[in-house]
Amino acid sequence: MLSEKTIRIVKEITPLVAANAEVITTRFYERMFEVNPEVKVFFNQSHQHTGGQQKALAGAICAYFTHVDNPAVLMPAVELIAQKHCSLGIKAEHYPIVGSNLLAAIKDVMGDAATDEIVEAVAEAYGFLADIFIGREDAIYEEQQAAPGGWSGTRDFVVARKVPENDLVTSFYLKPEDEGPLPPFKPGQYITVHIEHPHTPTSPRNYSLSDRAGEPHYRISVKREERLVADAPDGLISNHLHDAVQEGDRVKLGPPCGEFTVDPNAVAKPVVLLAGGIGVTPLLSMAKSIVHANPDADIYFLQAARNSKVHAFADEVRNLAAAGPNVKTRVLYDAPEPGDVKDGQCDEAGFVTTDLLRQWVPVADADFYFCGPKPFMQNVHACLQELGVDEQRVRYEFFGPKQDLVCPAGHA
Repeated sequence: MLSEKTIRIVKEITPLVAANAEVITTRFYERMFEVNPEVKVFFNQSHQHTGGQQKALAGAICAYFTHVDNPAVLMPAVELIAQKHCSLGIKAEHYPIVGSNLLAAIKDVMGDAATDEIVEAVAEAYGFLADIFIGREDAIYEEQQAAPGGWSGTRDFVVARKVPENDLVTSFYLKPEDEGPLPPFKPGQYITVHIEHPHTPTSPRNYSLSDRAGEPHYRISVKREERLVADAPDGLISNHLHDAVQEGDRVKLGPPCGEFTVDPNAVAKPVVLLAGGIGVTPLLSMAKSIVHANPDADIYFLQAARNSKVHAFADEVRNLAAAGPNVKTRVLYDAPEPGDVKDGQCDEAGFVTTDLLRQWVPVADADFYFCGPKPFMQNVHACLQELGVDEQRVRYEFFGPKQDLVCPAGHA
């Protein structure tokens, strides 16, 4: 346990650290990549490029400092991060590297305010949290290895099928090259794709499993991300998968990870799945898995897309309603093509609204899961808050600090 002195000091410096958190984390990443370039491979440079990684870490540090006297509050966040770490292959030996560079960044930014006493307290607090992560991650690695067909590290898979879902999204059906069994996964989890890019070193990428659990393959469905600048890291791997990876090619995968999941066999109340854009992938896996394992379950599946040109999995979503007697689906287009509404490509034009949810789903009884682009998630989060849905019944997958889910200027 942390000493009372350390808890007191960390609490005292929390306002100062919060005021400078993003400056500290920006300096941290700059320094770590200079001093320890070997760890750069673990970090998505697109998130670095946009500043999302720095902001997310700043939020995590502030949350830990705020609750340093009650770390149990942080366990859901610890699980999320531990799963991400295991997807990337982060091990105990990496934590001292992070710790030394974080302390150095704090000294660089805070200057003389970072007294020896403060640095010692932060070091103790970091070591305490690192031990929590290391213990949980060791357990995850053991679970992955012990699962039927399980493995640790990477395993060679073959692209059995490559199927365009629309102009932007392509699905890859992946089977083990050794033809051995696939370990089960929890619907909503992701796998990690390790790509040896021909021109530049790249970090692994996580892609949600988009088919139901129990199939003889893993399926990922990848959106081609626009590359705004030729030499920028955004879209590097998604474009490579679309353009260069073909049926019969070999890819290296890490085992399934992630805590944004549902147990199909334990569904006892209505489930509302709200999907925006490519955020449909984990939710489609959830829906198909629940229908297969629990055909009488009450499922409400809403998919939001721009229009019919970029609507992925239209047929699979329609088939959900035919697969279970209590499955209801709804499709919204926010920028429909001429004829989309009239021809039945979508149920209506518009956005998710509080009134729509109030009228369409059993708000008082259901569990809610949502995933999609940031504006979609901000809007859904605001709708659920307005409806008074308890946070214990809300699950989502989102990269970045939780405060980014708050709409800056209302919602649709």
